Amino acid sequence: MTQTLTRPIGYLLKRYPRLSETFILNEMRALERLGMRLHVFSLLRPEETLAHPAVRDLQAPVTYFPQTWAATIPAVAKAHATIALTAPLRYAGALGLALWWSVLSRHPLGVLKQFLRSGYMALACRQQQIPHLHAHFANAPTAVAHLVSVMCNIPFSFSTHAKDLYLTPKKIMRRRIRSASFVLTCTRHNVEYLQSFLPEHERHKIHLVYHGIDLAAFPFAAAEDEGGSTAEETKQVSPALLSVPLLLSVGRLVPKKGLCDLISACQLLHARGVAFRCAIVGEGPLRRELEAQIRRLGLEGTVSLLGAMAHDRLVALYGEASIFALSPRVMEDGDRDGIPNVLVEAMASGLPVVSTRVSGIPELVEHGRTGLLVEPEDPSALADAVEQLLGDRKRRQRLAVAARRKIEDGFECWETAKAVQTLLQVGAR
Repeated sequence: MTQTLTRPIGYLLKRYPRLSETFILNEMRALERLGMRLHVFSLLRPEETLAHPAVRDLQAPVTYFPQTWAATIPAVAKAHATIALTAPLRYAGALGLALWWSVLSRHPLGVLKQFLRSGYMALACRQQQIPHLHAHFANAPTAVAHLVSVMCNIPFSFSTHAKDLYLTPKKIMRRRIRSASFVLTCTRHNVEYLQSFLPEHERHKIHLVYHGIDLAAFPFAAAEDEGGSTAEETKQVSPALLSVPLLLSVGRLVPKKGLCDLISACQLLHARGVAFRCAIVGEGPLRRELEAQIRRLGLEGTVSLLGAMAHDRLVALYGEASIFALSPRVMEDGDRDGIPNVLVEAMASGLPVVSTRVSGIPELVEHGRTGLLVEPEDPSALADAVEQLLGDRKRRQRLAVAARRKIEDGFECWETAKAVQTLLQVGAR
């Protein structure tokens, strides 16, 4: 039996669990099914009252960083003292590294926070005999993982996704990649971006692993004739596709999701006399602004903001929708989506999708084959695409069947996790 199966791999996260990070939960569940033991280390406690039902499936214990000052001060002081006394050279190395980072950083207090966190997590990793630490997101979790690796003399790796990748300065990304044993990212677009500024001898560290979903949670009945062509007239797609004109979108109410563009597209559809209703699932800081836009455009009876939603309810809502629309955009500071997990879920559910040509989305949504793509920040084009699909049942069915096949072929979490397992096993040796 390998070392990684007898000693738990550490997973360092900023906050666990989070509804918007189902892809991390799916990855960990799949790794456990493959025989790996895990231990989750979370810098923050959950802030949401809702949780994905699959959280109950994860067997890994969770260690949280203390949240109150009364608990934090003695616990952190004890952890740092223990590491400093039992591994003085490694502790000094981590302290020197943190001091150097703070000199180079525009936010030295942020570096201090990560150093204080790292001492506590280092002692926890030592107590759990962690042979390898993997962090999700290239910002705070990876900074902590790097310092823990120095204090504990264990390798670390990390996954980088979207905002954390494009808002982290390239010089810091190069530094973190140089020290990591490997780096995972979730789109080919991200791979190309990373390799564009890495020295050639470090490019091999970058590995593409798409976020996977549990297909069993998204039932889909598709039929094919004996010749392998789609049997479009059969009930291979949810009956909702044939009757209910519901346009569904899911995402945090933040600028990069481009929900203002979707609402503007709904106004154009409404003005054209198209019969539909739009439901937007998610919560965030733009709620009031989006509510005001809906009122200003006279769409109160057409567009609804449903707020955050438990995953089982969301899956049921996928089954009631006719089309799934997502309109991400690239922000001025570079922030953007990678491949939004909700697009994968919608396609797995048998929904035809309309989205924008942003980041890695074209790797999932192949225009005209597995969905329709338009340019970002173009409500007119978005409205045109939605109207085309609402008026063409057979095309919706063709796209839905092809989309489901795309997910089955490359986005099933039990398969994508095998690559992660191999890398973690090698890293822990």
